[in-house]
Amino acid sequence: MPRPPVTTPQVVKDKDTQMREMREAESKRKAYRDKKEEARKVLKHARIETPTPEPDSVDLPRKRFYRQRAHLNPFSDHRLDYPQEPGMMDWGKMYPHYYDEETGKMKKNVEIADIGCGYGGLLINLATAFPEKLSLGMEIRVQVTQYVEDRIIALREQHKELELYQNIAVLRGNAMKFTPNFFFKGQLSKMFFCFPDPHFKQRKHKARIITNTLLSEYAYVLREGGIIYTITDVKDLHEWMVKHLEEHPLFERKSQEWEQGDKCVEIMTNATEEGQKVERNNGSKFIACFERLPTPEVCQ
Repeated sequence: MPRPPVTTPQVVKDKDTQMREMREAESKRKAYRDKKEEARKVLKHARIETPTPEPDSVDLPRKRFYRQRAHLNPFSDHRLDYPQEPGMMDWGKMYPHYYDEETGKMKKNVEIADIGCGYGGLLINLATAFPEKLSLGMEIRVQVTQYVEDRIIALREQHKELELYQNIAVLRGNAMKFTPNFFFKGQLSKMFFCFPDPHFKQRKHKARIITNTLLSEYAYVLREGGIIYTITDVKDLHEWMVKHLEEHPLFERKSQEWEQGDKCVEIMTNATEEGQKVERNNGSKFIACFERLPTPEVCQ
């Protein structure tokens, strides 16, 4: 007769023990982030010729030490830093490799924007897919932005000899409020909106990243012929974004054949952490791409 399986009795921790363990875990996470912050202060604006610090300070960050809520209220006052107008933005600190110290000007301008870049999966892939273009990630969550900063710093240090990942950067910003503060008219060639907050409740729809008003701002910073890329695993949000983009006079949807042949669509579908999570859960991904049409002469 087979023996019954041995089961380990579950230990029920009292509330004080649970609270103590939570405090200890948060203390460890904070100590880890503080150590990363010291390296960030040294290397965030460093040029390639900057001496390499201790190896353990520039290893790839571990996501579990950067805990953050999935979404934040875009209408709240998050005490963000932003320039009064694009000409006042100091891009040299973010892309030191492309800053000309003699002229005091950038050799190139940012052309690609990943709005709500999350943990930087798409941004990292854009660095090698478009090595001659500057890409920027915009993220509103503090610790997620810090994670992406530390990730870029580590990749730059690890590939210093090849001068890789110098063409990407991330900033903490609210694209729903301040996009025109960062970019000149027609500066961008591509804008990505990957797995944005769906804001399921109807009263929250005004907080969605794609609205009629916001599309006019995106059209302002996007050059004629530029592309808006959208992807989500929420069908209702997909239909919402398609509806508003189709209704806007300055955008026209690209065909499925075009999407199948575009390398950005392939990267967007597979590179983001959220996209990989949807893949693991056998979820659906809904994609729509729109081209920025020429501005009518009467509006110029």
